[in-house]
Formats: sequence, C-alpha cells, structure tokens
Amino acid sequence: MAESLLERMLSSSHLSANSASYIEAMYEQYLANANDVPEEWRDYFSTLAVKSNQGADVAHRTVIDHFERLGRNRFKAKVDRESNEYISEHERKQIRVLELVNEYRSRGHRRAKIDPLGLIERSPCDELTLEWHQLSAADLDTEFSTGSSSFVQRETAPLQEIIDALEETYCSSIGAEYTYISDEQQELYLRQRFESVHSQANFETDKQLQIFERLTAAEGLESYLQNRYPGTKRFGLEGGESLIPMMHETLQRLGHWETKECVIGMAHRGRLNVLVNILGKRTSDLFDEFEGSIPEDANSGDVKYHQGFSSNFYTPKGEMHVALSFNPSHLEIIGPVVEGSVRARQDRRKDPLGTLVAPVLIHGDAAFAGQGVVMETFQMSQTRGYFTGGTIHVILNNQIGFTTSERVDARSTEYCSEVAKMVQAPILHVNGDDVEAVVFAAQVATDYRCAFGRDVVIDLVCYRRRGHNEAEDPFKTQPLMYEKIRSHPTTRALYAKKLEQLGVLQPGQAHEMATELRDRLDRGERIALSLVSEPDEELFVDWRPYLGHDWDAPADTTYSRTDLREIGQVLASSPTGFVVHRQVAKILEDREKMLAGAAEVNWGCAEIAAYASLLKQGLSVRLVGQDVSIGTFSHRHAALYCQRSGSEYIALQQYQNDETRFSLYNSLLSEEAALAFEYGYATTTPNALVIWEAQFGDFANGAQVVIDQFLSSGEAKWDRLCGLVMLLPHGYEGQGPEHSSARLERYLQLCAEHNIQVCVPSTSAQIFHLLRRQALRMMRRPLIVMSPKSLLRHKLATSTVEELADGAWQNIIGECDEIDLAKAKRLVLCSGKVFYGLLEQRRQQEMHDTAIVRIEQLYPFPSDELAAELRQFSSLEDVVWCQEEPRNQGAWYSMKHRLENVLELTHPRLAFRYAGRDAYAAPASGFQVRATARQEKLVREALHGG
Repeated sequence: MAESLLERMLSSSHLSANSASYIEAMYEQYLANANDVPEEWRDYFSTLAVKSNQGADVAHRTVIDHFERLGRNRFKAKVDRESNEYISEHERKQIRVLELVNEYRSRGHRRAKIDPLGLIERSPCDELTLEWHQLSAADLDTEFSTGSSSFVQRETAPLQEIIDALEETYCSSIGAEYTYISDEQQELYLRQRFESVHSQANFETDKQLQIFERLTAAEGLESYLQNRYPGTKRFGLEGGESLIPMMHETLQRLGHWETKECVIGMAHRGRLNVLVNILGKRTSDLFDEFEGSIPEDANSGDVKYHQGFSSNFYTPKGEMHVALSFNPSHLEIIGPVVEGSVRARQDRRKDPLGTLVAPVLIHGDAAFAGQGVVMETFQMSQTRGYFTGGTIHVILNNQIGFTTSERVDARSTEYCSEVAKMVQAPILHVNGDDVEAVVFAAQVATDYRCAFGRDVVIDLVCYRRRGHNEAEDPFKTQPLMYEKIRSHPTTRALYAKKLEQLGVLQPGQAHEMATELRDRLDRGERIALSLVSEPDEELFVDWRPYLGHDWDAPADTTYSRTDLREIGQVLASSPTGFVVHRQVAKILEDREKMLAGAAEVNWGCAEIAAYASLLKQGLSVRLVGQDVSIGTFSHRHAALYCQRSGSEYIALQQYQNDETRFSLYNSLLSEEAALAFEYGYATTTPNALVIWEAQFGDFANGAQVVIDQFLSSGEAKWDRLCGLVMLLPHGYEGQGPEHSSARLERYLQLCAEHNIQVCVPSTSAQIFHLLRRQALRMMRRPLIVMSPKSLLRHKLATSTVEELADGAWQNIIGECDEIDLAKAKRLVLCSGKVFYGLLEQRRQQEMHDTAIVRIEQLYPFPSDELAAELRQFSSLEDVVWCQEEPRNQGAWYSMKHRLENVLELTHPRLAFRYAGRDAYAAPASGFQVRATARQEKLVREALHGG
C-alpha cells in the first residue's frame, strides 16, 4: 500500500535535519491554523497534545523527539539527538527550498510550454515563485541540499541551479502530473525518469533521422491526399503529425517488453495516416477507396476512415501482431471494445498480467472529457473481469471539438485529461511541435504501463490545421485560432530546422526526402518499413470454419444422460470445510436430483448444466453482468460463498483445463462499457460462449450505442462475426415501468439480413438447447434472449432430464395439451410468459376448441415451420396474436406482416386479431391493481374475443 508523506518520514532510516525542520515547520503551521495542514498531520499533532499533557501548544522539541523515537523503533537506526533547540535561518530556508522542489513536481505542469500555438490561457502559479516560499533573489547563489532528488547530480547545489533544473524538467515541453499517485514505487519511478534527464530525450543522430522520416511520411501523406482529392473528407492529421513517430515508438517499445500483440482503438481523426504509416496499408488500396471502388463481395460497408486493419511487423524482441479496430462515429465507444478484444487475446495466451498483449487507445480531447464511457472504461481497468494490464491512452488534443474550442463550453476542468486521475493514471502533457519530447513521453508511458500494469495518459497537445473535415472553413467559428495556425510552421518544418542547425540534416536533404515520398505515393507503394513479409500464423485466430453459415445450420445439442447425472453430482459438491448457505445447499441438492431424473429440471439447473456440458466438450464459457454469480433473481448460484470464511467456490471451474475455462464475473454497475467489452471479447474468441446478462432487461438500453453500432450492424459494416449472447430478463409481473420490459420491439426493429437472433425460450429445456446451439453451431451471430423472471421457478416451465438429453431447440412449440387440432376454432399465437397465463385459464375453463402455439424464435422468423404448424388447423375461425406488452411495443408491429404472410398461405380467408395491452407511452403501469387488471383483460380477450 502506498505511504503518505507522514509515513515516509516515519519509515526513513534516519531523521535528517531537513526532515526535522520540515516537521517543525508543519507543526508551526498547525499551531497557526490547524485546518491548513493535511488531516493526517492534524490528527497526529492533536493526539500528541493529549498524550504529552502540555495542552495544545506542545513544545517543538517534544514533536521532533517523538518522531525520532518512532524512527528508531521502526528501523533501529541511530539518531543524533544532540541538536540545538533552535534551528538556524539557513535550515529554515532549506525547508522552503525542499517545499519549492515539491511544488515543481506537483504544479510544474501548469507552467509547462505544452501549447504549440501559445493560446492556452494559464493562470499564474504563485507556488512556483520565490516569494511564495519566503525566498528571494539573494538566495539564488546559496548552496542547498537537493534532498532525494536526481535532477542535480550532487547532494547540494546553488538555488539558481536547482530552479533551472526544475524548470527544464517540469516546465518545458512536457508537463507531467503524477504526484497524486498513492503507490510510492510508481511515483518514484516516474520522478526518476523525468529528473534524471531533465525530461530531455537526448537522442542519437540515427534516432533523430528515423523520427524525421516518420514525420515526413505523416505530413507527406496528408499533403498528397489534399492535392489529389481536394475537399474530400479524410479527417486529416495535419497539425498532429507527431502522433505517427509517437505510435511507432510506442509499438517498438512494447516489443522491447516482449509484447506479442497490440490492439489499437481510435476515432476518425488521423486514422488514414495511422493505417498507412503505422499499420502498413497499401496506399493504392486507400486511393481505390477514395475513388469509390467497391469489392464485388462487399456488404453494406463503411466509410474509409472507420475501417480496421491488422498487420505484423518487427520489434527488437521479435514479431508483433498489431490490429486497428473498426470504429463507428460514436466517439469513445471503441475503448471498451478494444479492452474486451485484448482480454480475449490475453486469456487465449494465458497472459493474466497483460504482458503479451497490450491496448492502445487514441482519443480526441473533447470526447475524452465529455463521453461518460471513458470514465466507465477507466473504472473497469483494475477489476477482475476487465483487467488488461494497463492501457496506453493518447489524447490527440487539437484543442477543439468540431467547432467548440472555448474551455468554458467544452469542460469544467483545466485539462481534458482529468478523468484519468480517478485511477491515479499519470498524465504527460506534451507539446506536439516538440517531436523528440513526444517520442520521449511515449517511451516513459510505455515503460510505466509495462512495469506496473496500470493505465497511463499522454495528452498530445497539437492543433488542427484545417476544419473538422476538409470541406469546412474553420475561420467561421475560430478566426483568431486559425489566423495563428495559418502562419504557424509545420512540425516537420520546425524539426527540419533544428536538425539542420545540429548538422543532422544536410541542406536540401529534407526536400529530397519529401520528393522521394511523393514518388512512392504515386506508385501506390506501402510506406511503413517494418512489416513482416510472412507473418507468424500462430498469432492469428482462424475464423474460416465459422464463415458461410446461416441461422438454420444444424447443431446436435443432445447430451448423454450419464454425463448429466455426473454434472449434477459435481455441481452439488463443495470443498471440505466449506459451509454452504442452508437455502443454497437445498438448491444444490435439488439440482442433483433433477439431473439424476428424480425431479423436473428448473431453469437455473438447465442453464448451469448447459455451461457444464459445453466445458466438458472443450468450449470455454464467459458469463459477465451485474450480480450474475447468484443471478438477479437468485436462480443461478454459479458461485458459492462459504458462510464461515467468505471464500468463493465455483464448481463449474472443475471442468477447466489448459484449453478450456469458465469465467464468471460480477460486473461493475455499467451497461454501456460492460456490454461493449463483451462484444470485443466475443469478436475475438469464436470458440467460446460469451454471455452478458442485464440485471433487468429494461436497463440494457443504457448500452444502446453498442447494440445499434456493433451488435446489429458490425457484420454488415465490417464483416465482423460475433456470437455474443445477451440475456435480458423480461416479463410483466407488476413491477412497474422500469422492471418489466427489455424493449423487445427495439431488437426486432434492428433485424434484417439475418444479422441477429431474437429468441424467447419458455421452458428450461429450451434454454439448455438454445445455449448449446449457440456454442456448437458454427454460425457466429449475436443472440438476444428475452429471459424470464417468474418462470425461473414456475412449475409448468420445467422439463424432464430426457428433454435435455434427447431434445433440441424448437423454433415453434405446438399445442401441449390433448386437443384435436383439426377441430380447433381458435388459435392463439404468443411468445414468452404470457403462454402460461393463457394455458392456465384455458384449462380452468376447459376450452377444448382453443389451441395455443408458442413462437420461440422471433427472428430469423421461422415462416416454413409456422406454416407447417398452421396447416394442421382446418377449422379455424379466429387467429390471435397475444402479447403482454403494449400494442406499440413488444413483437406485434414487427411480427404482423410476417404472421400475415404465413396466414395468407395457409388460411387466406382469415386475418390476425390482436390481444394485448393498449398502446402506452410507458412500458407498464406502476400500480399493481391496474397491472393485474390489464393482464387479466388481455388473456380474456385472447381466449374469448374483444
């Protein structure tokens, strides 16, 4: 655990004069105003006053002596206690100098020269002045101790030299924020990295030339595209070109740490440049996209600045696979998707510390400060279910969001990066025009992430040379900023001038390099230089077996009764000495009986049995969501908790091996980032069943962006397959408008081109076979499940163990009672829980002329199967669609035309009649009496007519 300043002083091997003086100064400040000192010091001094019986004003010597005794007791160190009672003026100034040093460490960033345009308004930082610390120009030549710092390579130095070193370290092109980090090792590591070299890169000539070559490639590509395709949207990198040498350095540095894979997420700004100059996309392919060519086998596709890419290239420690994730225009949502993809790769490589696979996220300044999913993703970073070993965040801070550049409009914080402090991520603000400082920041950030497994942020302060897109005139809204930009030299021009002055570049060499680049672009060549010609195929996942399958692809979901019995025994067991909660123990005992065939199998048992069977067949299972270990409705109990020790036991993990794992995580209270993470995981792991469960289906719309932009359209836009399962508890049970509806209608509205599956299983056998089908069938498309609540324990919703062992998923479930279908006058079609209300009423009223058929898969709609079912009814006079949801919600509007098309084939004289709630703005009533009355009414209308 990190130590406070107080603890650090107590744990030092000796109490120096400097420390003693500092303590005394702190005590004097306490006496003047107790609220002016930190709480830990205030508590200490007040406690000491009581113990010493000296009242509030304890003698200074008593305070110092007490600290000395603590120091001796902790480390048995000899302390010189023969100090004078009064310290000298020089010692007092020494304290102030050390305080000044600490102020530079914590506040120097406020004076750093991080803005290439010089437009950022910085408030004066009085804490960095001599006067604030009661020092003066007369003290500048006086020698003072430098304490534990390394910015001056000796124990003492003149104050002027100390200040000069601090200014160069903390107030030049890098403004570092890190002193809030509570872990002392991490803080000292960063301090050493900055202070040992005064935050200066000091690169060799070869390194400088490499950096310049990459700047040339970055600027040259933008210039070439502007000339060849003037006015065409590309969301260029002009003004932020130093991102390219930064990214190259980051990837090479990751390779130095033996990272084998890196996944990058970024928005549209600069994406084409990263694709070409980092990922190695052929420029000829990019030009084809500009010119509108469409591959013959293309789906709906996406714009060129949303496209993903992957490649392999060389690093100092071997080959690395780098993937740039596909990206929608919904800013920052790609972040948790990338994290999920990285976690999947780490799990595949058995890389729990995140050493072998690393995420890099490139943000915009306005979105980083404004989008809540950024906070959610940070909050996930150190949790069990979402840990990826730290993320390198790069904020491409061009100081403007579309047309909004005023800080008073864009955010409430000084920097756009403040949200990262919630996880104590260090933040390195760096001037984008000082490309060597940018590359140095990348080195420090990458090393920190790899050394400590935590997030780090580089705030790359730059500018946008053109408008939001190339067709926009930015002078309309930012005339002063763009007047400054118009006369501002490019980053490459500034660096070329510097290198020419140093003799690194010869006169005319910069021009020759630009000309050579244009020639290569004319030829449509690759620009990236480190690509592997024959990539290591072990770095890839083979998706070919999952291609070309439609929703009706066969899958054998039967399972041995013997193995089911054995599963029941394993699930009912627990370690010796593990005390299971009494009620949970009864559930486990019942499950063993159910899978042995001695009792009907309920929902929770069937679901857990499905997971166990898949694990035994070599498929991993990942189940994540709020409260999933027990289940929102206490039906699952996949994890047990010892009533004596509190320890956790997950019986399903008994089926794990080197290749198969069962992952169960209660998620943080988030829908958006949590679902996005699981989408990223599922798109990277085809041979696993990945499930996200909402606490209530109603809350899933907190992740609507993920559902709309990824789940329903990712395959059409980017050819990304995904087998993610969403379990959405849904059902009208009088719990009000916020706990009744998973918004089934929303998912059905998204259905087209067989993009997703929407199912409403109504029995335990159905969920068993549905989950097994999703994993065993080679098709990989999202599965949306309207899972039940009250049916979890409904006796009529149970199944026999034979139905699990020998059955299969049924898209349509026909009449379950002994009714003569040929004589039935009325047919009620429905889905979900409402079936049991209809069934019970029909049985009570002995209505033998009314049949009830369940449609368990609403999309892709099983037209042929429904038609075959309807043809058994030759005497129908009334055909009803019954649902619990209001008329404007649920399945009715999306299903009506499909139902009518089938009815036209089988019973052309008939038309469907609707039985359900009237159209309502809210999903359900908040009054139990009204909810019950409406439920009874819709059942009555379905069985008897309006």
